[in-house]
Amino acid sequence: MADIFTEAAIVEIARILNCEWKHRGNNYRLMLEDAATDRKLVLEIYPSIKIGDRVGNLISVNTATAQMQLHFCTGYVVSEMLGEVTFYAEANGKVSGLVVERVVGCSMYANVDRSVLSGDFTNLGPEVWLSGIALSLTEHLLDSK
Repeated sequence: MADIFTEAAIVEIARILNCEWKHRGNNYRLMLEDAATDRKLVLEIYPSIKIGDRVGNLISVNTATAQMQLHFCTGYVVSEMLGEVTFYAEANGKVSGLVVERVVGCSMYANVDRSVLSGDFTNLGPEVWLSGIALSLTEHLLDSK
């Protein structure tokens, strides 16, 4: 597995999210805050750690009301324009993603059929096409299998 979460990658992610970061042993911790809305979010990136019988990347997001994890993260996409970072994982034609926003927001999409990412969104209900649009940024990076 390629080491995708290098210190340079963490610096880029922190820049997009406009936050500070700390290296804490086996993880990088990024803290996002918005004083105007009193929202806080902690993003932890664990590169190449043991997960069960395998080694992989773990992305963890903690808020006051939610705890989300993405196991075996295979990559990420930054969007300067949207002010967000999309962490993604793919397995067996399904894509999962955690989207962390500069405005201290987070969304998670799990087991999205890969065909939804490039399909005709007009043929889908909004409850389905939202995930397709959110994860479509990852399509060009996914395995070509």
